[in-house]
Amino acid sequence: MFSYLANPARFDRFARIAIPVTGFLALVLILPGAWFALFASPPDYQQGETIRIMYVHVPAAWLGLALYLAMGVASFVYFVWRHPVADVAAASIAPIGAVFAALCLASGALWGKPTWGAWWVWDARLTSMLIQLLLFLGYMALRGALEDEKQAAKSAAVLAMAGLVNLPIVKFSVDWWASLHQGASVMRLDGPTIDPSQLLPLLLMATGFTALAGWLVLYRMRSVIIDRRARALQAQREARA
Repeated sequence: MFSYLANPARFDRFARIAIPVTGFLALVLILPGAWFALFASPPDYQQGETIRIMYVHVPAAWLGLALYLAMGVASFVYFVWRHPVADVAAASIAPIGAVFAALCLASGALWGKPTWGAWWVWDARLTSMLIQLLLFLGYMALRGALEDEKQAAKSAAVLAMAGLVNLPIVKFSVDWWASLHQGASVMRLDGPTIDPSQLLPLLLMATGFTALAGWLVLYRMRSVIIDRRARALQAQREARA
């Protein structure tokens, strides 16, 4: 699959189909998910109406991690095989992943204030997620700081791969250290512990947000590839003139 999509022309054909499909999926999943989350699911017996922040916070947290993993894998593919589309993927994922990581932290602060009595605590989960956001920002800053595009891509790829070590820290921080943050309640070996009336909108929002992220990444990647192709053609014309 990687080798097939490494060809820009093949990726363009794939993106022309995948972009409208992921956009449509995002729409048909997020709209009912939002309705269930706001109106059809009950308030929590302890947290009351503030539980509704979960339907944005949890998908944003999931994507903050999943998109970094995708960026790290794309960076590895580029670093080893020098596939230009892999570099485009990593560069396109970074700002989108940063937005979801920031949304996770912002929604977590809104949720934490009525639940813990504080907007922010230096909890292991919160701190490691903040580091995750800084890794996204650092990747973008490093690419922007170097004028040579190939050197920038290579250096940023090394940073992205090194940052992968933070993913298990975020995931297992509540198990490894004393934490105010609750443990996993959906992805558990013994099954979800969350009530089905809350699990349904959460799954709808999570899959909808994932489709939205896919749409954003593919749209951005196709735009970057078209822009690079246009600049290459312009350079050829200028060289002939």
